[in-house]
Amino acid sequence: MNIIKNILCVLFGLLFINAGLDKIFHYMPVPPMDMDMQKVFQAFITIKWLMPLVAIIEILGGLLFILPKTRTLGALVIFPILVGIFTHNMIFYSQMGLIIWAVLFIIWLWVIFENWGKYKKLME
Repeated sequence: MNIIKNILCVLFGLLFINAGLDKIFHYMPVPPMDMDMQKVFQAFITIKWLMPLVAIIEILGGLLFILPKTRTLGALVIFPILVGIFTHNMIFYSQMGLIIWAVLFIIWLWVIFENWGKYKKLME
């Protein structure tokens, strides 16, 4: 079971690293967007510091999530990104996006529950 968790965590981390690097280098094709999505995307581009910040958080969180020793911290760093993914997909009614988010959230929850003792120390 530990091997499966490690493989899932590495894939999880690589997914976020890839997403962060794409925000910086723009190497993945952008799917067609409706007018509402184009307005949101333009707003994100207008705020010059927002996309680099999200990219750095995704890359850092992904790297921390890959390494077992720092996975607990990585789960905390990735949480705001997961909330953003969920909110975005709920607003734009993306069923496929919600399915992908659910898989990511289950992996994230698994890591949270396995390391709950470490988080309890933070809350004391």
